Amino acid sequence: MKKHNLAFVDVETTGFDPIKNEIIELGAIIVKQIPAGNTVTLEVIHELEYKIKPRRLETANPQALRINGYNEADWLFASELDQVLKDFSEKASGATFVAHNLTFDFRFVENAFLESGVANKLHYGKLDTISIAFARLHENEKAQAFSLGALASLLEIKNEKAHTALADARTTFLVYKKLLNLN
Repeated sequence: MKKHNLAFVDVETTGFDPIKNEIIELGAIIVKQIPAGNTVTLEVIHELEYKIKPRRLETANPQALRINGYNEADWLFASELDQVLKDFSEKASGATFVAHNLTFDFRFVENAFLESGVANKLHYGKLDTISIAFARLHENEKAQAFSLGALASLLEIKNEKAHTALADARTTFLVYKKLLNLN
């Protein structure tokens, strides 16, 4: 995994069920790992932000739509899911999937690939920043919660557009860097 790019991914969805609900926004920061002595430097090679046309709004959770800021006007020129996944898969090809609450994000992305028929070209490896944070901070008395917002606050990272996919992907990337003391 040390030689693979990292894909810091966040999705905004119409609910919590990856079968019934769907991705309406996908953000990703694709990062190259550059060995630097006993550590690694991380170089951003792509910042990806996609709004995706919902196809099943009738199954959407109204609270999820509200939290994620969904409205018809902002999604008027949104892309089709298969177009987004083709572009994302090409740019993230071979990358290790990294997310905060990996299970949630990956289940939606995996289901979207299956549903669309687009080939998932990501590396099979995955990293969860909640798990990394717990391992690194479990003895820190200030670390009482491990949500992305709580960790960003603890690590003094600003996320002024929380619950937007690209902003949350960026925050996940910055949390990862701080947890591992990387540049």
